Amino acid sequence: MKTADQTFVKVHNQKIILKNIINHYPVSRAKLSKITNLNKATISSQTALLIEKNLVSEIGTGSSSGGRKPVLLVFNKEAGYAIGVDLGVTYILTLLTDLEGNVIYCDYYEISDNSFEAVKPILLERIQLVASKAPKSPYGIIGIGVGVHGFVNKDQLVLFTPNSKWKDVDLKTVLENHFHCPVLIDNEANAGAYGEKLFGSIKHCTNSIYVSIGTGIGLGIIVNNELYRGTDGFSGEMGHMTIDFNGKKCGCGNYGCWELYASEKAFYDNLSQLKNMEKVTLEQASKMIQENDGEALKALETFGHYLGIGLTNIINAFNPEAVVLRSNLIEANPIVLNSIQSTISSRISRYVHQSHQIYISQLNRNATALGAASFMIHQFLMDSEAFHTNK
Repeated sequence: MKTADQTFVKVHNQKIILKNIINHYPVSRAKLSKITNLNKATISSQTALLIEKNLVSEIGTGSSSGGRKPVLLVFNKEAGYAIGVDLGVTYILTLLTDLEGNVIYCDYYEISDNSFEAVKPILLERIQLVASKAPKSPYGIIGIGVGVHGFVNKDQLVLFTPNSKWKDVDLKTVLENHFHCPVLIDNEANAGAYGEKLFGSIKHCTNSIYVSIGTGIGLGIIVNNELYRGTDGFSGEMGHMTIDFNGKKCGCGNYGCWELYASEKAFYDNLSQLKNMEKVTLEQASKMIQENDGEALKALETFGHYLGIGLTNIINAFNPEAVVLRSNLIEANPIVLNSIQSTISSRISRYVHQSHQIYISQLNRNATALGAASFMIHQFLMDSEAFHTNK
């Protein structure tokens, strides 16, 4: 077995100490020694380095059980700021957060032309706007995370977006060259699942599924508290599982995909047809539902039914503790959960019927952008080896 060198040990210890300060602050050096099982000399030297790097501060003294009162340490969440982007089919949502994931500024911009050529200058403009809102800090913008509604491989290349027809787009390089900071590109459902795991409905769950329902449907899968991405990086594309063998052709090339029946787009298309309207908005649909409009309730029932069919397959496949649903339509009209639950109950095995919970997203529309920003925060604090080496 290869012995780790002294630098590696110091870096490793510094990460452990920083993580525990973040989780337990305000905390004394003596308490850190007990929590981490590191000796007091190591705690003292490594916290001194963290203070020097502006990641940790001293804030006075705590109570004493005898002797000198301990000096308390806190995490400096304002040492830098992260940007998270939810790059949707019809919108760009951009957040600025501190190093604890607290939202400092939010920008929402609707797009009509979702081709890469049209979106690129708008995306650069919105990110620049949000970056300009960051207060002065030792590290400035520490990174940009982007959640994309499409297939993103392990090399962070956007292979294909079924609803906006991007193909082989190297968005990571575009953003890195423009903003000169670390960039991470991932599928929007993965980012949403990560955000919900850190801050939302599934933070106490070991195994859970995040379902993003919009123009399409995507899944983020949490297994043993870790995000599961699959071999090539695009696991969770369950919106493209077949639920109708003789169904309509999907933009992905398959036929009868789940999202053709259970996405928000499918709901609005169905309701528009029932109402003989060219387009129905969320506000219009919600008003109809609240007024007990028969056709609107029928469309919502159908939407919930098809969602329940796909969720039954997912529950059977993964046996999760919880499933969290992220959908503007569901959040505005939670009555649809009755249809979803009824369909699942009528189809799932009685042996697993009570082994899961269905939740509505706590983070709502911020889930993906907040998760994407959190990817960058984790990378900055825990994965940057050069950053943690001694000066």
